[in-house]
Amino acid sequence: MSTQRSYGINVRRLVAIARKETYQIFRDPSTLLVAFVLPIVMLFLFAYAVSLDTRNVHIGVVLESDSEAAQSLAAAFSGSRYFSVTPARDRREVESQLIAGHLRGFVVIPQDFTSHLQRGQMDALVQIITDGTQPNTATFVANYAQGVVSNWTAMQISGSTSAISIQPRFWFNAEMESRRALIPGALSIIMTMIGTLLTALVVAREWERGTMEGIFSTPATVLEILLGKLLPYFCLGLIAVCVSTMLAVWVFGVPLRGSVLTLLLLASVFLIPALGQGLLISTISRNQFIAAQLALISGFLPAFLLSGFLFEIRSMPRVIQIITYIVPARYFNAGLQTVFLAGDVWSLILPCIGAMLLLGLILFALVLRKTHKSLEV
Repeated sequence: MSTQRSYGINVRRLVAIARKETYQIFRDPSTLLVAFVLPIVMLFLFAYAVSLDTRNVHIGVVLESDSEAAQSLAAAFSGSRYFSVTPARDRREVESQLIAGHLRGFVVIPQDFTSHLQRGQMDALVQIITDGTQPNTATFVANYAQGVVSNWTAMQISGSTSAISIQPRFWFNAEMESRRALIPGALSIIMTMIGTLLTALVVAREWERGTMEGIFSTPATVLEILLGKLLPYFCLGLIAVCVSTMLAVWVFGVPLRGSVLTLLLLASVFLIPALGQGLLISTISRNQFIAAQLALISGFLPAFLLSGFLFEIRSMPRVIQIITYIVPARYFNAGLQTVFLAGDVWSLILPCIGAMLLLGLILFALVLRKTHKSLEV
């Protein structure tokens, strides 16, 4: 025997289920903690504790030559805003500091520096040694040290510092502050936590307690039950986005070059696959512990690692790049960075919205199918 359910909507029943779920949210302190306290903590961490900015890197400059040209090059390193220079006369003075981790590298200006310069042997002007235990920092030190040498050499050849003036321009993030990219990306992590993890835990709890079967025994349709349970979390997610956006703009100084309406549209669309994923997890597992593990593995970790939030997708292996296409946070993160840093560029935003809607429809189709089967007795 099977219980048949239609997919019509009765507004009165829908409001009643949504009201019941809203009361449940306010009775559960952990839900409010995840929705409001956790976003604030995460934003502060990504604004101050996590930084991809590389400035004032400690390096040593070993000046083995006393020539005027060698001293001029050493002064060029000291004048760079990217380096904090420790001067030395012998490389043995800085090798121990490099091994101890006090320096990230050192540059050796050799005794025959001037003779190499006069003969035009530019490839052997200086020696650059970096600490390879931190590959990103080592690459930065090597590239920027080479850049200092190249700029200094160009000025020596031109004979005038004003002969060629290079003025770099950085679009969308002129100050080159990593927080302006990290904080919009952090919103995608926050929304994943609220949409996927919170929904999976709360609904799985009802399955454990047996209250979900009680709801299914009412005249409410499957669609009314699903929408009624998800609407409060949808509103909760939008409130969290508004609070997080105000913190990002007014506290952390992240510009919002697009419109608030576009931001809310992106957040609303992202909540569709996020809530659908959480509901699917709870329907499959029906256990809080298993639901939490599945939500972390399938929701939080992909959003953190595969959305382009911290790691550029194009630098990932090809197989991993393909997997990122089924991660909703990938599109939400791209849309957020566009709205915050570039503006309402609809040619970039619309494809993100379309991809999230498609993933959301697939997830909700699976939820409806699985929920319908669970009503068979």
